[in-house]
Amino acid sequence: MAHDLIIAGGLVVDGTGAPPRLADLAISGGKIVELGSVAGPAAKTIDAKGAIVTPGFVDIHGHYDGQISWDDEIAPSSHHGVTTVVMGSCGVGFAPVRVKDRERLIQLMEGVEDIPGSALSEGIDWKWETFGEYLDALSARPRLIDVGAMVPHDALRVFAMGERAAANVEATDAEMSAMKAELASALRAGAFGFSTGRSDNHRAVDGSATPASEVTARELTALAGAFDGLGHRVLQAVSDFDMARSKEAFDGELELLLSMARAAKRPLSISVMQRTGDSEQWRKIFDGIERANREGLTVRAQVAPRGIGVLLGLEATFHPFMGFPTYKRLSALPLEQRVKELAKPEVKAAILSEKSEPVAGDGSPIPPLADQLLANLDFVTMSLFKLGDDPNYEPRREDSLFGEAMRRGVRPLEVVYDAMLESGGKALLYFPIYNYASGSLDEVGQMLRHPLAMMGLSDGGAHVGTICDASFPTFLLSHWVKGRASGNIALEQAVKMLTSTTASWMGLDDRGVLALGKRADVNVIDLDHLKLKPPSLVRDLPAGGRRFLQEASGYRATIVRGEIVRQDGATTAARPGTILRAKAG
Repeated sequence: MAHDLIIAGGLVVDGTGAPPRLADLAISGGKIVELGSVAGPAAKTIDAKGAIVTPGFVDIHGHYDGQISWDDEIAPSSHHGVTTVVMGSCGVGFAPVRVKDRERLIQLMEGVEDIPGSALSEGIDWKWETFGEYLDALSARPRLIDVGAMVPHDALRVFAMGERAAANVEATDAEMSAMKAELASALRAGAFGFSTGRSDNHRAVDGSATPASEVTARELTALAGAFDGLGHRVLQAVSDFDMARSKEAFDGELELLLSMARAAKRPLSISVMQRTGDSEQWRKIFDGIERANREGLTVRAQVAPRGIGVLLGLEATFHPFMGFPTYKRLSALPLEQRVKELAKPEVKAAILSEKSEPVAGDGSPIPPLADQLLANLDFVTMSLFKLGDDPNYEPRREDSLFGEAMRRGVRPLEVVYDAMLESGGKALLYFPIYNYASGSLDEVGQMLRHPLAMMGLSDGGAHVGTICDASFPTFLLSHWVKGRASGNIALEQAVKMLTSTTASWMGLDDRGVLALGKRADVNVIDLDHLKLKPPSLVRDLPAGGRRFLQEASGYRATIVRGEIVRQDGATTAARPGTILRAKAG
C-alpha cells in the first residue's frame, strides 16, 4: 500500500542527540512507519535534499489561554516549527472561572501578559466554568497544532475565594479545600500540571498584585495534595526571588517552591534569567536547583536562548517617551499625524527638555521597573539598539544608541527620538532587559548548556505589544547552531532541546523523536537559509487589537500527525491538531 507521505533525502536529526544521518522517512496513519531507505509509492512526497528533518518542536511555556478561543492557527508559535505547545504558564489563565469573575481574569491577563482586554472580551466565548469544561469546550474545534494546558494558580484562587482572592489575603481551610478539589478534578480531566506566579513585575490592569503572588507554603503544600494517585504531572513557577532583599529572603523563596515539589512528589520547573539589579542571581538559582536534585527532587530551570526584553516603538505598548508630558498630549493621534507633529523642531525640543512622569503605580499595570528605567534614560540607551530589517539579537555595545550618540556628539535621547521616527514611525528598538548584562549572550550560553536547563519562556500568545519570543526555536537554530562566531551548540543537541527534552518533561512519550511508531510531527528545514524576519505589528486580534508577529524563512514544511500544516511559509487548510490531555494513570 502507498504511504501517506514520504520525506526523502533529508539529513535526519532524530531528537535523541544522536548524530545526524541521511535517511528517508515514511508516514502512514499519522505515525512514522519507515525510517532509512524507503521505497514504494506515496500519496505525497517532500524532497528534503539539502534540508534537515527534525521532530516537531514542543514548547512548554505558552499563554494562548485566551487566543485559543478564536484562533485555530496558534500563531506565531506554529510559524516557528512548534507542533505542540503547553499554555497556562505563570499562574494566569481563564479556567476555572465563575461567571461573575470573568472580567477580573481578563484584567489580570491584560496586565500580566499585555494582551488587550478588548480583544479578550470580544474573543473569548466562555463556554465553561470548571477546568474540565474548559478542556471540553476547546476540544470542540480542530487546531493547526496540539495544545495542552496547565491549571493556573490565580484563576484557581479566584474560583475558590471570589472577592477575597487578593495577594495579601490568606485562604481559609475551606477555601484551600475548594481549590484542592478543583485542582484534582482538573488534573483528572487532563491538565498537565499546576503553575504559580510570584513576581512583582506581574500586575493586573489596575496595578494590583496577582492573587497568588504572596501565598505561603501552607497553601502551596495543601494544593500539592491534589496530585495524589495521579500519573505524570508537572509544576511550574516564576519568581523574582526577592532579589533586592537578603540572602535569607532568597533562600526562603527557593525553599518555599521546593516545599511544593516535595509535597506533590512531582517535577518542578522554575523560570531562570539574568535579572537587572543582580546579574549573578541566576547562578544562585542554579546552585539551589542542583542541591534540590541531589536531595532527590526533580527540578529544572526554564531558560531562554537570547535576551529577554521589549520591542519599543510608537505603535508598541512601550517606548521611552510615553511618560513625557508633551508626548502624552499627542499620544492619541493617529500614527501618521503623530509622527508629523513629533518631527517638528519645536515639539522635539520640548520633549527633550522634559522628564518622564510616572507610568507605574496605583491603577497602572506597568511594573515599577518601567519608572526606574525612564528615570535613567541616558543610561538605558547603552542597552538600546535599532532592531532593523535584519534583526540582531546579540548586538555590540558600540552599536547601541548610546554609542551612536557618542559618535555623533549629541545627547543619547536625541538619537532615540530620531530612531523612533524612522520608517514613518514604525521603526522598532530592541531593549534586552534581562540576559544581557555583559553585552553578549555568553551567560545565556552557559544556561543553555547546563544539564538541568530546559528551553522555555517563549511566552507565545502573550506580551503581544512588547515581544515576539515565540520565535525562540528559530533563533536557537539560526543563531546558536550556525550564526554565532563562537560557543556554538551542536545541531543534534539544539534539536534535542526543542523536542525530546521538553516532550519528555510533559510526559508526552508519543512524540519528540523520529522513530518507528512515534507520532509524525516533523519539521523539514533549510538550515542554511533559516532566518528570522523583523517583527511587524498587525491588527488581527478581536476588536481591532494589535500584536507582534515574526515570520521566518527556511521552513520548508511543518507536519502534524502526518499532515502538512505549514509549507514554504504559508499555512495550509489542514487542521489535525487537538487539545491534549495528560494520561489518566
